[in-house]
Amino acid sequence: MRLFKAKRSALSETALGSSQHLAAGLSRRQFGLTAAAALAMPTVLRAHGSPKITSKGTYDITVDRVRIDTGNFRKMGVGYNKSQIPTVLRFKEGEEVTINVTNNLRESTSIHWHGLVLPFRQDGVPGISFNGIAPGETFTYRFPIQQAGTYWFHSHSGFQEPDGAYGAIVIEPRGGERVRANRDYVVQLADKHPHPGSRIMRNLKRMPDYYNRSQRTLQTLIEDSRQDSLKAALKDRGMWGRMRMMPTDIEDVQGFTPLINGQSTSQNWTGLFRPGEKIRLRIVNSSAMTYFDMRIPGLRMTVVQADGNDVRPVTVDELRVAVAETYDVIVQPRENKVYSIIAESMGRTALVRGTLSPKDGYAGAVPPLRPRPLLTMADMGGMMGGMDMGDHVMQNAGGMQDMTAMDHANMEPAESSGMQSMDHSQMQTPDQPAMDGMAPSDMNNTGTPAMQGMDHAGMTMEDGADLFYAPGSGLTPKAYNGGKFLSYTDLRAARPLYRHRAPSRTIELRLTGNMERYIWSINGVKYDDADPIVLTYGERVRIRFINETMMAHPMHLHGMWSMVETGQGARNPIKHTVSVQPGVTTDIEVEVDAPGQWAFHCHLSYHADGGMFRKVVVRGRPA
Repeated sequence: MRLFKAKRSALSETALGSSQHLAAGLSRRQFGLTAAAALAMPTVLRAHGSPKITSKGTYDITVDRVRIDTGNFRKMGVGYNKSQIPTVLRFKEGEEVTINVTNNLRESTSIHWHGLVLPFRQDGVPGISFNGIAPGETFTYRFPIQQAGTYWFHSHSGFQEPDGAYGAIVIEPRGGERVRANRDYVVQLADKHPHPGSRIMRNLKRMPDYYNRSQRTLQTLIEDSRQDSLKAALKDRGMWGRMRMMPTDIEDVQGFTPLINGQSTSQNWTGLFRPGEKIRLRIVNSSAMTYFDMRIPGLRMTVVQADGNDVRPVTVDELRVAVAETYDVIVQPRENKVYSIIAESMGRTALVRGTLSPKDGYAGAVPPLRPRPLLTMADMGGMMGGMDMGDHVMQNAGGMQDMTAMDHANMEPAESSGMQSMDHSQMQTPDQPAMDGMAPSDMNNTGTPAMQGMDHAGMTMEDGADLFYAPGSGLTPKAYNGGKFLSYTDLRAARPLYRHRAPSRTIELRLTGNMERYIWSINGVKYDDADPIVLTYGERVRIRFINETMMAHPMHLHGMWSMVETGQGARNPIKHTVSVQPGVTTDIEVEVDAPGQWAFHCHLSYHADGGMFRKVVVRGRPA
């Protein structure tokens, strides 16, 4: 380490450029280190406040107890290579990598390579792909790099990921990036909470609204009555009370400090630039529970990649990054001034500011939080119609049999979208039989449009409407400046990954839960009680998500790509994580090309642990 520090001190600021040298992906040999020294020091290359980069080929990662300092609080957590700053692994498409992971914890650990296409035994999910890494042991992962793009890695053991066990992966394409940039920065987001993950889950089980700091008060009742009349305000509260829900139930966990690359607003992660340069920002949402809305006031962002796959460039003012998603954006600051990178939680309870600056030592402005959104009856669509589907399903509470007597004057009717309900009677759900007294065609009785599996070619979005949000949803995003907000319908694959063909069958997965008991499930069944979803190698299946809860769920299928149905055929966006909004039906198609056993789950940490999880078994293999 002394050798590296001596070498670094001899380099000029121009050569390092604060975080600039990280973007270049320089090897240790370029810093004057021998190959032996490089292998012995897996994470030496780091500037202040920037992710650490390991060498190429063979990588050594340690899993450690680390002290985390957010500037707001300090706590013990889990980290890689003895640091709260996320490690960045840089691979090249086509290389074979060897990764030695040493567990320095007193408990078992694992690493899942999120979004990477690899043999299932290397996927890193205890109980599905391997047994985990015992304390004091070193496990060696070996797999080929068959793709390019921005991905990430994290523990799949207990609550180690929300406690800090995550990092980023950048894979260089064989022929170089399709869209070139002068600078390249990882922007890895997290929601660091002062409580450890196990305590958070215990508190949620005891009191689901334990962390809801946005509950309505007498003051909000007075404000609502001035706006809508006291009678209307009391009626609204009575309606939500009978459902034992709150319109502020957008984020299960509040009171966290958001981070960019392991640093809070006060710690000010900074990326340097020269005016006129193109900057590639690789945005990774590694949060446990938080959707972030990203913006850079004064700069438009051109989205060039989603979940590691190139898309036709689309320029936006703001974009929502669901938990576990990644987006690559290009920005080009032309003025010699400081810009703020703002990541604001979807529930508007916290934000983090990073900085793009022509010089080190500067900090961008910190804007106030925008008004907090409220859920509407459109977001509660899965609870409508007097449905009672068992213990683990969002159901009407407090003796409320139906919602037909409610005042829907402020709701936009489902028919306004021009879309009709779909017939689910021919759908197959291999892991869940039809429920007693309920035909499969009744399972989407949400009162909101079944939006996918249709031809969207003739559809238009009026007044900023988004096909992936229920009409009238309180979560429908709006750009900070009234401009363009990214939607899945804006994403068009730069090149088809598979030949477009019709799926052979449809598997219906209802996203269900019981907020009162903090149980989350699929088709009303928790993971512990569920049979695997069985797929056949070589088939193409349509998976239909029907969200019957009031929460958004980022659904992640390991090992295989999820092609989101947006009506663009072979150009549908190719993702590893698909966000399904409340009261909405979303279709994906999956080319079943990965034999073995895989995990399939909501990527909200406490929802997955609460039961919204499945094992997928792919039978058969290539001839």
